[in-house]
Amino acid sequence: MTNDLLRIDDLDRKIIAQLMEDGRRSFRSLGAVVGLSAPAVKRRVDRLRTSGVIDRFTITVDPRVMGWSVEAFIELFCAPRTPAQRIREALAGHPEIVSAFTITGDADALLHLRVANAAHLEETLERIRAETMVTQTRSVVVLSHLLERA
Repeated sequence: MTNDLLRIDDLDRKIIAQLMEDGRRSFRSLGAVVGLSAPAVKRRVDRLRTSGVIDRFTITVDPRVMGWSVEAFIELFCAPRTPAQRIREALAGHPEIVSAFTITGDADALLHLRVANAAHLEETLERIRAETMVTQTRSVVVLSHLLERA
């Protein structure tokens, strides 16, 4: 990967913005918006993918449709000197964890969970607490979303 591949210009930014809105847009459709031919857009998207600017294409599923309508944030407290990689490995096997972050403060990590109901939350917390490095958790349940940005 060279530095040339990492430079993005205004056209790249416009393409990225359009793909963030709809990752299935055709190159022709993208070109019509940004003022390039479909082959030129494809070359730019390929370069953005190769350089790592575009990491992947994915879908977003409404968790309510899947029956996972309860959200919670969990502060995770771990044994002293537990490396972040060990925490990541332990959490990877819990599909209810939407995202996890190392954080400042008393807790070692903050987890965002989606579950079906209180019983599912309790069962998930029990599985997380069973991880050998976990010493304590502190939970809050989301009541409503006030603001959400992509």
